[in-house]
Amino acid sequence: MAFEDAPLHRQFYARQILAKAGVADSDRLLAAFSAVAREDFVGPPPWLYNDFRNYRQLASSDPVVLYQDALIGIDVKRGVNNGMPSLHAGALHALGIREGETVAHLGAGTGYYTAIIAELVGPTGRVVAVEYDEALAQSARKNLAPYPQVEVFQGDATQWPTEDADVIYANFALDHPPEAWIDNLDVGGRLLFPLGVPAIENGQPTGFTRRAGFLLIDRRRATSFGARFLQPVSFVWAEGQEPPPAGRHERLAEAFQSRRGYRVRSFRWQTPPEGEEWYGEEDWGLSFEEV
Repeated sequence: MAFEDAPLHRQFYARQILAKAGVADSDRLLAAFSAVAREDFVGPPPWLYNDFRNYRQLASSDPVVLYQDALIGIDVKRGVNNGMPSLHAGALHALGIREGETVAHLGAGTGYYTAIIAELVGPTGRVVAVEYDEALAQSARKNLAPYPQVEVFQGDATQWPTEDADVIYANFALDHPPEAWIDNLDVGGRLLFPLGVPAIENGQPTGFTRRAGFLLIDRRRATSFGARFLQPVSFVWAEGQEPPPAGRHERLAEAFQSRRGYRVRSFRWQTPPEGEEWYGEEDWGLSFEEV
């Protein structure tokens, strides 16, 4: 759908969201955000929005009220939302998704941002959407049926993609980059995910991050990766994962507390460390060195 053919309220929404995200002169992203009806992905009213402390009911059943920069609850009991549009607009702009590319959207929820990605890759592209929760995955399949270039799978998204992808966009937080993400990122490909540590209350994980940053990794050659943090973020934590190696979360928390993440320039994968690193383990690390 061309931007000018979208309903006026979606045109205004797209312009406002991209402006807040600091995105200028991106006609394709503008058209993608205006093309997708948000009400098709958040269930029927009454709608609940998250004010970062509590859920509150929107006092209208007019879908126009959904077109604002707000978290809309899709599984309130678990704290799962249709995420902040300006955050995703900035992320998708940084990923620079092109027509005809293959994109893995991991943690797809009910598929709203998957649909926007499908608009960006166009009919010649491909989108693999993976969602851990079975009910959400079923909703995504139904919601995304109009997009033949999209396949929806239910499962552990840390095991996807299973073949080369140009772009991998994960919408849940982890304390490490999974092997499948790095090994299946094509040369020239981009990976964006929230790297962080989980929040703990009364000795139990809350299901959300305590500290996290949007980490963008780009594969420049077979064994060469650039990396940088885009911004601090708060996300739901990955479900169904094995306990981390001893000390990982403590060391990651120390790295975030150092406030040097803005200096990260490259990603090390399955090679020995060279130079000073913001954080590192035997198989991977984030370095201040340029590549």
